[in-house]
Amino acid sequence: MKIENLINEAENNCQSIFKKIEDNEYYFSSLVMKAFKKYNVSETHFNMTTGYGYNDLGREVIENIYADIFKGEKALVRNQFISGSHALTVALFGVLRPGDTMLSITGEPYDTLHEVIGIKDNPSSLKSFNINYEQIDLVDNKFDIPKIIQCLQNKKIKLIEIQRSKGYSTRKSISIQDMEQVIKEIRKISPNVIIMVDNCYSEFVQKTSPLEIGADLIVGSLIKNLGASITNNGAYIVGKENLINLCGERLNLPGEGMDVGPSLGANKSILQGLYFAPMVVANSLKIAVLTSYVMEKLGYQVEPKYNAERADIVEAIIFNDRDKLIKYVQGIQKNSPIDASSLPIPGDMPGYDDQIIMASGSFTQGSSIELSCDGPLRSPYIAYQQGGISYMYGKLALENILKELYENN
Repeated sequence: MKIENLINEAENNCQSIFKKIEDNEYYFSSLVMKAFKKYNVSETHFNMTTGYGYNDLGREVIENIYADIFKGEKALVRNQFISGSHALTVALFGVLRPGDTMLSITGEPYDTLHEVIGIKDNPSSLKSFNINYEQIDLVDNKFDIPKIIQCLQNKKIKLIEIQRSKGYSTRKSISIQDMEQVIKEIRKISPNVIIMVDNCYSEFVQKTSPLEIGADLIVGSLIKNLGASITNNGAYIVGKENLINLCGERLNLPGEGMDVGPSLGANKSILQGLYFAPMVVANSLKIAVLTSYVMEKLGYQVEPKYNAERADIVEAIIFNDRDKLIKYVQGIQKNSPIDASSLPIPGDMPGYDDQIIMASGSFTQGSSIELSCDGPLRSPYIAYQQGGISYMYGKLALENILKELYENN
């Protein structure tokens, strides 16, 4: 079958799924617009502060809007965060103390947190501050509730971490429905344990915020979903006021916490990115659905399948072949708007044990809401594709990649 015909078939068969995505886009657009009106966003809020960043009106409005949209008591949204992993690190160091124990109930966290936690030795890790770590793996992509309950009954756990996205694992991403079930069981045993959700890649995908079902903190990046390719850097933490205050003091300094941190001209791009985020996330999801349908038809395992309910924007394509993984990622780079002439090759990256191949021909370095694809060079050789500002650009990229791989050879 010609690639063009296969893509046309996919589009025809995915119209009902696209309609559901558009319904979600409408819901989140309404949510964002209401928040902008509620806090009377004006051009004044684009003004920058420097130095200490005292009395930054735009920063205050942004944090009120984030708290409102995600149903939290307070938010910390700052361009001083380098990444989502940095925000997670600030949250962990902010709320944990020597002797405390954190428990991951979604198995091993994303690679960049290994040295933060102390899974991999680092003299600056939580472990080096006598903060303990335990984990419980998922069983058949579900929370191991009996084991979680047993752990909570027998040990003093200060914080539970849930990573919604699959990272570089083969598991499924975590849905709101599954998370709600496990949080209910956790609260029966440990009503005061802090539940922190790594929300990266999941914003504006499902309508319910993790904070609405009992989580205490959610954390994510602004160069993923919520930045819509417009925000240049930063991350957010939203949740309980007392915990957000601790995170603010960890990011900045005790006694000043939330009251300092210059915006340096970032307020406009943060607000504009959030405004466009519902549309861009919807486009990204449509590209993921199209990719899933087409790649499965070509004989590859995909996760999630095109018609499955999605918890994030990530589409995993299992190649079971090193060279095919490399060629597909290189194809994404070749069909990107920036640095299309560059050829990605596997290489070492800070925070990762395996060599990584990464395509990100993006306007913002490392922006994974823009069409990007990466994966570790280890079996079963999975490409993790995410993003796409425009559905048409994503469709064009997929068509060109597959024509070169299957029709021109």
